[in-house]
Amino acid sequence: MAEVGIGMYTLADAAQLIHGDRRAIRRWLYGYDYTQRKGEASVTRHSPPLWIPQYAEDEFDEKVIGFHDLLELRIVKEFVQSGVPLRVVRHCMDVARQIFGVEYPFTHRRFATDGETIFSEAVRSGDAEDEGMLNLRTRQYAFREIIKDSLYLGIEYDDGYARRWYPEKRSKAVVVDPERQFGHPVLEESGVPTASIYATFLAESRDRAAVAHLFDIPASQVTAAVRFEEKLRAVA
Repeated sequence: MAEVGIGMYTLADAAQLIHGDRRAIRRWLYGYDYTQRKGEASVTRHSPPLWIPQYAEDEFDEKVIGFHDLLELRIVKEFVQSGVPLRVVRHCMDVARQIFGVEYPFTHRRFATDGETIFSEAVRSGDAEDEGMLNLRTRQYAFREIIKDSLYLGIEYDDGYARRWYPEKRSKAVVVDPERQFGHPVLEESGVPTASIYATFLAESRDRAAVAHLFDIPASQVTAAVRFEEKLRAVA
C-alpha cells in the first residue's frame, strides 16, 4: 500500500509529467542488458539502475515510483537530452550523493546552486579511459546550460529537500504534491485532481460553466485544469 507523502506514479504517468520517454525511464530506473563485442565474441553486460526507486519493483502489479523519483528523472532527462552520456550522469550522481549524503542529489537545494562545481569534479575524477569523460573535457561542456535556474523554478523546498512542484511556468494554479492525492496533479486552491476535472469537462461537452458548478469552483480553475491536462496529452 502506498504511504501518504511519498506519491505514486506509473511509468506512463511519469513520462507524461516530465515530457520524457517511458522506455528510457524504465532503463534508468531498473537497468538493462546490452551486448558488447570483444574480438570475435559477443558479451552480454548489465547496466544497473541509476538509483533504487522509492517503491520496490515487485511491490505492485506494475512498476510505480515516488515523488522524489519523478523529480530526479526530470533532471536526468535534461542531462541526456543535452548530450551528456549516461555513464557521466551516473558518475555525477554518485559524486553528488557522496558530497550531500542524500539519495536524491539532483533535486536537492544544494545541487541547484553547487551543481556546476560538482559536475566539474565528477568529470575530473572520471576514468581517463572513459570516452564520455574525455569528450566532455575536450569540449569544455557548458554545464550551466543544463542546470539553469528555470529548471528549478516551480520546485518548493523544505530544509533543502523538494516538497512540491508547480509544473506550469509562471503559475501556481496546479501543484504536484506527494501529500495530496498521492502526488497526482491537483488544483492548488481547491485540491481537486486536474484529471477529474478534465474527464468531467469532456463528459459535459466541454462546458466550463457546468464543470465549475459541479465542482463548486471558479471557472478560471476549470480553465487552468483543462489547459494543463491538454498539454499532458499533447506530449503523451
